[in-house]
Amino acid sequence: MTDKLKPLREQIDAIDAQILDLLNRRAKVAQEVGHVKAETKAPVFRPEREAQVLRGVAERNPGPMGNHEVQTIFREIMSACRALEKRVTVAFLGPSGTFSEQAVYQQFGSAVEGLPCASIDEVFRATEAGTADFGVVPVENSSEGAINRTLDLMLQTSLIISGEVSIAVHHSLMTKTGNMDGVQTICAHSQALAQCQVWLNLNYPNIERRAVASNAEAARMASDDATIAAIASEMAGEQYKLGVVKGHIQDDPHNRTRFAIIGHLQTNPSGKDQTSIVLAVPNKAGAVYQLLAPLAKHGVSMTRFESRPARVGTWEYYFYVDIEGHVHNDAVAKALAELKDNAAFFKVLGSYPVSLS
Repeated sequence: MTDKLKPLREQIDAIDAQILDLLNRRAKVAQEVGHVKAETKAPVFRPEREAQVLRGVAERNPGPMGNHEVQTIFREIMSACRALEKRVTVAFLGPSGTFSEQAVYQQFGSAVEGLPCASIDEVFRATEAGTADFGVVPVENSSEGAINRTLDLMLQTSLIISGEVSIAVHHSLMTKTGNMDGVQTICAHSQALAQCQVWLNLNYPNIERRAVASNAEAARMASDDATIAAIASEMAGEQYKLGVVKGHIQDDPHNRTRFAIIGHLQTNPSGKDQTSIVLAVPNKAGAVYQLLAPLAKHGVSMTRFESRPARVGTWEYYFYVDIEGHVHNDAVAKALAELKDNAAFFKVLGSYPVSLS
């Protein structure tokens, strides 16, 4: 077997040397790009450009490696090259080990500075103040729907959505000991408790459930107190040295959460984009139907529609709408102009590349 493996390993070593050379050649070109950007004060991170690169990689991939694996490798290459220009700081709902942190690395790669925040509000504040270049906030879950606090803050902020990322959410029940002996409380973020409520009702109906700031915070608490069980990711469990009582306890096996990338950056069209807006209408019959008519008129598809009670103003609800296309697309621009004329309140939250995942 050694005789057969030796020439193959020699081939791999030779290919690895070529890869290393090409990576550093790419890095040098990226540094030149950085010099040009510095002269023009252009942003280091261009989500539309990176989305185009990753889509192109998938389209040209002949195999045998899968598209996801190839895109992951190229995302890390771009992240490392970007860090040669400037290491981007990204705020997320902490502490370390949350699904929000996972979304950061899935969008930006690992060559970034993560800034864990105690709340979604703090993610917005840190990004608005410039402490972070970008923030990552949860927008909606496939099981439980919209994250209302994020929607409320989107209404108030001057920040813009410049990207989105969707990740699979798998919850595990974990304790300090790896069993439920002596456990009096199960802690998790309120969304995680809701996403696991059927399983919890069947298996631990009599144990108190307590909502905390994040699943990772629940994991941290469980690491200090054997009477607490945490619902969190296995990544958080590993970080806080917890034992898994039961994995994949979410009620929906296909559970996913969508995150928005927020910042001050307005993205250009990438070729496959969507635009998020928020609207309000006077409280009268047929108002919503009449308001949205320009979308159909100009052939613009609506992909998401959420209503949220208004807490200020003379109207009763805000409507959060996602549509296909970028604000620079002619049909989208015309439709939005008519929407703005007819709405009691109108705000574009951002145009950005559609998530690759």
